[in-house]
Amino acid sequence: MAATVASKRLLQEYKNLTNDPPDGITAGPVSEDDLFLWEALIQGPEGTPFEGGIFLAELKFPKDYPLAPPTMRFTCEMWHPNGAFLVMPTYFIHMETMSNTETYRSMRARPSTNTPLSVYPTGLVCISILHAPGDDPMHYEKASERWSPIQSVEKILISVMSMLAQPNDESPANVDCARMWRERRQEYERRVRECVRRGLGL
Repeated sequence: MAATVASKRLLQEYKNLTNDPPDGITAGPVSEDDLFLWEALIQGPEGTPFEGGIFLAELKFPKDYPLAPPTMRFTCEMWHPNGAFLVMPTYFIHMETMSNTETYRSMRARPSTNTPLSVYPTGLVCISILHAPGDDPMHYEKASERWSPIQSVEKILISVMSMLAQPNDESPANVDCARMWRERRQEYERRVRECVRRGLGL
C-alpha cells in the first residue's frame, strides 16, 4: 500500500517537473520501470564559481515516500563543504541534454578522455530538507527546516542549487573544503572552477 502511494506521488511530481521545470534543473526516473531511482541535472548558479557547470545527481526514494525523504548524492566531481567524497573516473555531460527530456532520460555520462582519476562525491548531500522529519536530536536545525510530506523533489533540488551558492560551513560533510571556504576563499573558488572545467571535458 505504501509503495503504491509513493509511486503515485512520484509520478505526479515527475509530470509536474516535466511540464514546468525550474530554471537550471532537469530530473526524472532513470527507468520507467523504477520510479524510486531518479537522476537530476543541476546547472551551477550564476555569479558563483559553479557557474557554467552541470552537475549530475542521484535520488533514491524510500517505499514510504513522502513520509520519509529520499537520499541524494552527486555522481560527478564536486568540491563543496556539504558533500562527501571518493575517487572514481571523471565524467562529463553534454549541455544540450538539459533541454531535451527524452535525451536526458536515455543519457548516461561517459568518461572524459583527457582527465585522470579524480576526487568525487560518494553519497549523501548534507542539507536540512533531506533530514528525517521531527526535532533535531542535536538541536541544530528547526523541525520546520527538515523534511515533511509537503516538501517535494522540486524543493529539494532548488535547495541544493541554493546550497551550491551559499554553503553551510557550520555542519560540513567535507571539513577540509569548509575550512578552505572560510579561510582561503580564492583557493576554494579556483578549485571549484577547475572542477567545472573538468566536468565539461575542457
